[in-house]
Amino acid sequence: MANEIVKRAHADGVRFICLQFTDVTGTVKSVDIPVNRLESALEEGVWFDGSSVEGFARIQESDMRLVPDRDTYAVLPWSQEERKRARIFCDIYLPGGKPFPGDPRGVLKRILAKIESKGWRYNVGAEPEFFLLKRNGPENIHPVPHDVGGYFDFSASDEAQRVRTELMLALSSMGLEVEMGHHEVALGQHEIDFRFSDALRAADNVVTLKYTIRALAAKNGLVATFMPKPIFGINGSGMHTHQSIIDEGGTNLFFDDRDEYFLSEIAYGFIAGQIDHAAALAAVVAPTVNSYKRIVPGYEAPVYVCWAQINRSAMIRIPSNTSERPMSTRAELRFPDPSCNPYLAFATMLAAGLDGIERGLDCPPPVNNLNIYEMTDEELSEKGIEQLPGSLAEALRELEGDRVLQGTLGEEIYEAFTRAKWAEWDEYRTRVMDWEIEYYLETA
Repeated sequence: MANEIVKRAHADGVRFICLQFTDVTGTVKSVDIPVNRLESALEEGVWFDGSSVEGFARIQESDMRLVPDRDTYAVLPWSQEERKRARIFCDIYLPGGKPFPGDPRGVLKRILAKIESKGWRYNVGAEPEFFLLKRNGPENIHPVPHDVGGYFDFSASDEAQRVRTELMLALSSMGLEVEMGHHEVALGQHEIDFRFSDALRAADNVVTLKYTIRALAAKNGLVATFMPKPIFGINGSGMHTHQSIIDEGGTNLFFDDRDEYFLSEIAYGFIAGQIDHAAALAAVVAPTVNSYKRIVPGYEAPVYVCWAQINRSAMIRIPSNTSERPMSTRAELRFPDPSCNPYLAFATMLAAGLDGIERGLDCPPPVNNLNIYEMTDEELSEKGIEQLPGSLAEALRELEGDRVLQGTLGEEIYEAFTRAKWAEWDEYRTRVMDWEIEYYLETA
C-alpha cells in the first residue's frame, strides 16, 4: 500500500507532502515533508513538537508522532506545478505507541469504534454554507458580498457561479463526491453539498472543503468565510447535518414502515438524545461568540429545541421520507455551523444520540405545521419547547454539567477546548464594539 501511494505521488508530479491534523478549535495544522520522505513517513510516522499546538501537550510532553492515514492522499489542486503538493490526514500517537487522547480525529474514531462493535455505522451528510466576499478598504475590514444573487439564482455571466464551479471541480479532484452547488439565500452566500459517507470521512471532507474554498477564493482575489454571521441583517451560515445509522447489511436502522413518520424506535431514541443534550451540544457544534448571532429568530436558524417533519424552524428536521425510500430516512440537525471542529462536532452529536437510544428516552411529539417563531413564551412552555443557549458562555456552562459529552471528548480535549473558549469569551466581553460607541458615546 505504501509503495502504491509513493508511486501515485511521483506519477502526479508531487514535490511535497502536507501531513495534516487539527487542533481542538478545528484549525488545520501541517507538517510538510519532501516527497522522497513519503515512504518512510508511511512506514514509521513523523515525529513533531506538539507543545505549541492548541490543546496538545505541555512542554515536558511535547514529542508526538504523526501516523498518516493512507486512504486520505489527495493532490492540492491550487498548488503551483513546480511546487506541487499533496495532503494526507494523520492520526497522532504518543512516544509509547498509544493514541494521543487530545487528538480530535482520534475522539471521533473512538466513538465510531464503539458503534462498530454493534455492527453499526454512523453516516453523515454535512452542508457547510459560506460567503464569498470582496474586500472593502483595508484588509479584512468590512468585506462586502461578491455578487447580487439570491437563493438558487442563475446568471450566465455570474462571476460567483464561475468561482463556485471552479471550487466544485477542485473538490471533486480531491476525492469528494460533490452532489450540488448553489447560491444560498443571502447576498454572496453559497453552499456546496457532497454525498453522505461514514462520519470520519465526512469530517475529513468538511476540513478539506473549508481550506480548499479559502485557497481558491484567495486565488480569485476574494475572501471566503465560514464565519456563522459575517454580515448584520441577513442570514448567517449554518452546517445542517443529515444523520443516519445503518447496519452491516446496509439496512437503515432509522426506518420503520409501520410508523406514521416511518421512523424506528432507534431513530426516536436518537432524536430524544440530541434534544436532551442540545444545550451542552451547542458549545461544540456552535462554538464561537459569533455563532450565537446566527442562532436568533427571524433568519431561518433553529432556536428552539424540538423536532418536526416539515417545519424548518425546528432544531431537528426529518426530511420527507416514504416507505419506497427507506435509505433516505435521516435526522437533519440544523444548529451546527461551519466554525466547528467537525471531528468533535460529529463525535458529540453521535454520543448524544446514542445516549438517547441506550437510556430509552421518550421522544416528544413533533412540532409540525407551526411557525415556532410566532409562538408566545406561554405557548412554548405549554408544549415543553426550550430555547438553545443565547451565548457561548451559556453553552459552555451547560457543557460543564454534561457528563456524557465530557466523557466523549475526554479529559484532555474537554479541558483544552473549554480553556480556549472561555478565553475567547473573556476577550469578547471586554472588547468595546463599534455599536457601543455609536449607541452610548453621546447619550450615556
